Amino acid sequence: MELSDIDLNLLLLFHRLLQERRVSAVAEKMQMSQPGVSNALAKLRRRLGDPLFVRGPGGIVPTPFALRLAEPVSQALATLHAALNPVTGFDPLRAARTVTIGMTDIGEVVFLPALLERLSREAPGLTLNTVRDTSVNLGDEMADGRVDLAIGLLPQLKGGFYQRRLFDQRYVCLMRRGHALEHAPLTLAAWREAEHLVVVAAGTGHRNVDDWLRKNSVRRKVRLTVPHFMSVGHILQRTDLIATVPERLALQLVEPFSLSVCPLPVKVPAAPIHLLWHERVQHDEANRWLRDVVIGLFAEAPSGRR
Repeated sequence: MELSDIDLNLLLLFHRLLQERRVSAVAEKMQMSQPGVSNALAKLRRRLGDPLFVRGPGGIVPTPFALRLAEPVSQALATLHAALNPVTGFDPLRAARTVTIGMTDIGEVVFLPALLERLSREAPGLTLNTVRDTSVNLGDEMADGRVDLAIGLLPQLKGGFYQRRLFDQRYVCLMRRGHALEHAPLTLAAWREAEHLVVVAAGTGHRNVDDWLRKNSVRRKVRLTVPHFMSVGHILQRTDLIATVPERLALQLVEPFSLSVCPLPVKVPAAPIHLLWHERVQHDEANRWLRDVVIGLFAEAPSGRR
């Protein structure tokens, strides 16, 4: 027998008859007539090939077959009721789930330490997982519910997504302490003559810096290119190369790698960094709580749009 062969209302009637053991009481609670209850029971008897209930002292009593059905039917109805009537209110202290956030390697350095520190206090049962926004189809992953949030410069996420601007990412020059350019004014000529480490971050908005420099005919001596930002601190620490990097990343690398930060001699446009989420989780309380945490930690000024 297939589930499509059984009317859910008949299973509700069966469940009530098990509880009440009187046709009149079930008719009153389900707002049916007694003949209506009897007709529905007759239909269920025919479907299942069993009397289900017989007359007994003070009402009706279930058959052995009905008793075998009692527990699985009761559990199934309880599961459906819970799914259709979820408990409202998200309690981060009691929550136990995995949250996945799409971000770049820069994001892992800039956002994860503070975010993990906050979650360890306020939501110790949450497990955090990150995915590279360039290694998966982030739009599809978020639409399917496999990624909860994304942080970064992500112009490809448009229709069906909400976004909240966190801050404008400025760019600075990064070099080792003791570099010849550390204390001298960093002129455009000196910046051009220095040897540069360039990060070719394919698929991210940070490539806009190189595009802007090229369009404005700002040339520099490129000695080394790498595909990500994770090696920047190690390389600058032991060479005379300089690098143009996002300011928040630079501030995280200064102390661990004994580096120095100074303003660029050219005005490179800042990159808007957003928090993004799919419209399917717009009203999800857990997702909303996590969004509020990210905004509280990293947003510079209140602004947002869809």
